[in-house]
Order: sequence, then C-alpha cells, then structure tokens
Amino acid sequence: MLIHPGATPTPQRPDGWATLSAGEQQQVHADYGAVDQIPGVTPGPALRLPDTATTVRVADGRTLTTDGPYVGIEEALGGYFIFEADDLDAAIALAARVPAARLGGAVEIRPIME
Repeated sequence: MLIHPGATPTPQRPDGWATLSAGEQQQVHADYGAVDQIPGVTPGPALRLPDTATTVRVADGRTLTTDGPYVGIEEALGGYFIFEADDLDAAIALAARVPAARLGGAVEIRPIME
C-alpha cells in the first residue's frame, strides 16, 4: 500500500498539522499505530517531504540528477507498508483506515509482482 498524503496535515507540515486539534493529532498517531499492529502488516518507514527528494535519470549514458520529486507534490509518495491480504476487499478495508485516506490524500493498493 502506497500512502499519498497530498495536502493532508502531517507532522512534517507544521502549518497543516497545526490546523488539527491536539485530540485529532493524537488520533492520527493512534490510527497509524493501529494499522502497524494489524496481523499481516509490515510497516514501512515514513518518507520525508518531496522537496527533499533527488530524482535520478540516465540519458545518453549520463546520470542526471534533479533536486525535488519526479511527480507533482500532490501525487508524491509519503510512505508505504506491506499487507498480506486474503483478498482485495480486505486490502480496501485496511486502506480506508489509513488517516491520509480520510484527510484528503489517498492510499494506493498495488500487488507485489511475483
């Protein structure tokens, strides 16, 4: 599952995070912690904000680097975790519990290639 926070309030975005009450902030932390404890979930680390990214491309045999993300900030990946789901419905139910999904972002479910 790929977490796309979009413009959701996160601790890494102090202005947005400050718009949440202390109780809402605690609930976001608790909800992410609860997801991490679900059997079959392997938590991945949270990623820093997209403006800290370095994008690498190779063109004509030369390695080119660009500061910043490859995609627009609204589409950038904020974190990920692996969930060994029995079926897509179970994965959808779990994705709906991720705070980013309800705070304006999205969670992308993608099977692992075998």
